[in-house]
Amino acid sequence: MPSKRRSTKAAVQAYDYDLIVIGCGPAGQKAAIQAAKVRKRVAIIDSREVVGGVCVNTGTIPSKSFKEAVLFLSGYRQRNIYGAGYRVKSDIQISDLTFRCNRIMTTEIEVIKAQLTRNRVDVLIGHASFVDEHTIAINSRGGEIRKTAANFVIAVGAVPHRPDNIRFNGTTIFDSDDILNLTKLPRDLTVVGGGVIGTEYASMFAALGVHVTIVDARKRLLGFVDEEIIECLQYQMRSMGLTLRLGEEVKSCAPRDDGQVVTQLKSGKVIVSDCVLFSAGRSSATKGLGLEKIGIKVDERGKITVNENYQTEVSHVYAAGDVIGFPALASTSAAQGRLASAHIFGIKEKGMDVPLPYGIYSIPEISYVGYTEQELTQQEIPYETGIARYKEIARGHILGDENGLLKVLFHRKTGQVLGVHIIGESATELVHIGQAVIALKGGLKYLRDAVFNYPTLAECYKVAALDGYNKMRA
Repeated sequence: MPSKRRSTKAAVQAYDYDLIVIGCGPAGQKAAIQAAKVRKRVAIIDSREVVGGVCVNTGTIPSKSFKEAVLFLSGYRQRNIYGAGYRVKSDIQISDLTFRCNRIMTTEIEVIKAQLTRNRVDVLIGHASFVDEHTIAINSRGGEIRKTAANFVIAVGAVPHRPDNIRFNGTTIFDSDDILNLTKLPRDLTVVGGGVIGTEYASMFAALGVHVTIVDARKRLLGFVDEEIIECLQYQMRSMGLTLRLGEEVKSCAPRDDGQVVTQLKSGKVIVSDCVLFSAGRSSATKGLGLEKIGIKVDERGKITVNENYQTEVSHVYAAGDVIGFPALASTSAAQGRLASAHIFGIKEKGMDVPLPYGIYSIPEISYVGYTEQELTQQEIPYETGIARYKEIARGHILGDENGLLKVLFHRKTGQVLGVHIIGESATELVHIGQAVIALKGGLKYLRDAVFNYPTLAECYKVAALDGYNKMRA
């Protein structure tokens, strides 16, 4: 845990701002607005010409917008109803997909800009770096300016990690930040890395009819997710024509004279494709911040270590969001930024003891909250499962999803709900019912006796609860 080394400057010194936030993603926005709400002088700095940070410009919003465009134009949701050959648009171009992304990104940028303006937060454009513990240099096309502040929140987010042995060119060998820069849809795509981002984009392109191959050194995708859910995901991905090369490592990746890219695996296998998406994790975007000048150390991937209040080794410098590592979600980053700002200005706030929901926007969608079966088994906690399948639910048929599944894990003795795992349509929305029940120490009885609207996917909770009670009686 970081020490709380105090600044060497006198506390009475006048500064330009009470708080300067570096980075305009979810963590930075919420930190700045929380401070502005208590009438503090606040500035937020970002190297981009537009607000929103990674979340709006290259990460969360573009990728989820891309997915919705894929689902709509490909007709994927309706294929169980109208047949496997159903398409809304037969000749889908990359411009069709990016049009929706750009429209949504523009709207989100305007919303954030208006919110910052309404709360009188100064937005400064340029690359920020520390000069000393209370001074920031901001370099932009107009030159350098310097600003001082009593406190700082570092919320610069993260960037895709680029292995040194891979020759990225942004067109045929690229990372997730380059997706929106593609000029045409590939016929074949190799995805190196079966983590969250790699799995999401691989399934999106597969739904478009692109032949996708995922290469990952691990034996299965997304090792932190419930095993049964991942088995279901892998089955459905293979049904879309996606190839999984698991337990394999990449030896080299290079473009060929004909424009194709050759990926060689250490096992001797060779994959030839139009392009390669590298999804090798992310690194905190702390390079060039000048943290060494103020005594803040980072690890090999640039991550900043903080304490429970999001303070760094320097007591008036805080950090929040992806820059501090796990869980690196837009939702948790926003909460961290607000809590950091509250602590700076003595606002008594404490995060609720509510389990975090995880959402994976693959096709099909996955979300879960609480324990997995593997964790309960390792901890020797007696549990049982209740399962509901979308094909048993009227709403599932209406939506055209007959492969979805909702699983409730509960304690065999007390009936307390311990975890909820979902794969299928609206999984990231449905999971919040389970989150509330777990947070309030609710049990299977509530889910069994509650009346849910009909027809809805929420009915899955009742069906799963009844399934669980039937297993207990047996």
